[in-house]
Amino acid sequence: MYKDREEAGDELARVLQDYKNDESTLVLAIPRGGAVIASRISKALGIPWDFVVPKKIGAPHNPELAIGVVMQDGSVIVNENARFFLEVNESYLQQEKQRLYKEIQRRMQLYRKDRPYPELKDKRIILTDDGIATGFTVKGAIKFIRNKNPREIILAVPVAAPESLEELEPLVDRVVCPLRPRMFYAVGQFYEDFSQTTDEEVIRLFEKDSKGYDNLPSDK
Repeated sequence: MYKDREEAGDELARVLQDYKNDESTLVLAIPRGGAVIASRISKALGIPWDFVVPKKIGAPHNPELAIGVVMQDGSVIVNENARFFLEVNESYLQQEKQRLYKEIQRRMQLYRKDRPYPELKDKRIILTDDGIATGFTVKGAIKFIRNKNPREIILAVPVAAPESLEELEPLVDRVVCPLRPRMFYAVGQFYEDFSQTTDEEVIRLFEKDSKGYDNLPSDK
């Protein structure tokens, strides 16, 4: 059990001390909750952080059931088994892709303003969130990052459903996850305070923490 996201981020930072002050390492957060985790890691290790924004495609009439994920470059991963079982047609997928891609771009502009996106090629990427339930959005984030040819991807999360982590482990180079409880129902179950992180908090953290990292190489 973690007190809050700050404590969870500090716990991850202790495990990641080997990367302290490493100029080739970058933390990427899945917002909103992941931004708090990334901020704590960034402070403790003296390395910059930024965002990666996947958005889940929910099933018709059941938006919590993931049938796909859209990434910030417009790429899509579809759960073909769920799509077949639910008889989801191509028209629905395309409409959701367009809607969610616009939302991703809105969020990126809201959080990052007009900052150029950092170069990921040959970097060590620490991908983080405040926890993993199904892992489908994380899978989309990993695919996006992998397509940018990083040197290494480290998935670092405070808590995760073991079966989801098993699916994700082969997709990355290292996993850091202190809590892998067998009795997993929801991420918030493992936090005393799991109150929602607001957009305002995300913006404040990123603006404060990004000072001093404004001249990073950009992804052109």
